[in-house]
Amino acid sequence: DRTALVEMAAASGLELLSAEQMNPLKTTTYGTGQLIKAAVQHGAKKVLLAVGGSATVDGGVGAAMALGWKFLDHKNNPVPLGGVGLEKIARIIRPEPSLLLNRDGKPIAVEVLSDVDNPLCGYNGAAEVYGPQKGATPQMVKRLERGLAHLANHVRQQLGKDIENIPGAGAAGGLAAGAVAFMDAKIVSGIETVMARSNLLAELESADWVITGEGSFDCQSLYGKVISGILKMAQQTKTRVAVLAGQVTIPQTEYQKLGITAAIPTKPDDMPLAEALRESRTLLGSAAKRFARQYLSQ
Repeated sequence: DRTALVEMAAASGLELLSAEQMNPLKTTTYGTGQLIKAAVQHGAKKVLLAVGGSATVDGGVGAAMALGWKFLDHKNNPVPLGGVGLEKIARIIRPEPSLLLNRDGKPIAVEVLSDVDNPLCGYNGAAEVYGPQKGATPQMVKRLERGLAHLANHVRQQLGKDIENIPGAGAAGGLAAGAVAFMDAKIVSGIETVMARSNLLAELESADWVITGEGSFDCQSLYGKVISGILKMAQQTKTRVAVLAGQVTIPQTEYQKLGITAAIPTKPDDMPLAEALRESRTLLGSAAKRFARQYLSQ
């Protein structure tokens, strides 16, 4: 159906950075915009934008720049990439013609796959909630918050769109908000889209286990959309559920009450987080082996 899946983490993700490089004032979604542009150039008629694992808090401005949008300061100079450029924006200029047109000249449909409800700004917004995870100091968080609010204000005034209070707009450091503003995107449930497109229900009917993952499997995870979505579907087919997570902080009795059979941490308790992030692939492989020995060799 000429649908492209663009994973922002492949171009703008935390996994690409060392701990020293994590700085959302500098990191940008420009590479994600390049991936979207390439997908369109290769004939995509629809783009599914997966926004997990981002290292950015730039409101999607970098991605928009890669798609031809211009963001100018009061001296008509381009603002710098990254979160540092947000509060410098004075003019927003849309590309003419749009780069998000297919070969028939029709607009490309863009859907942001997200399973968070965070707005762009405020106490539960992109900077306050996710900034520290991406290397932001308290001072950086305040600056990023001002920048995102500044961006939202100019989008409202110049484009006639209110992106500040859209549920889910804060996903991926505001990339979801930027996609709505600059790509006419819709924010949709990521887990529901993935389950439908992967035909998961049919697969589960013949499966003994379904394995899902979390960065940190904690109390919030039990009420998150991903875990609850998979659990609901697995219960229909009586398929056992396992979670492989960076860390597991929920008692076994608690998660088993909800129908999760196993939860395996990948990070050893004594390993620093920075090291665990660097070795994430190896640690995940080791956790999978432990799961197989304990539950699949019986």
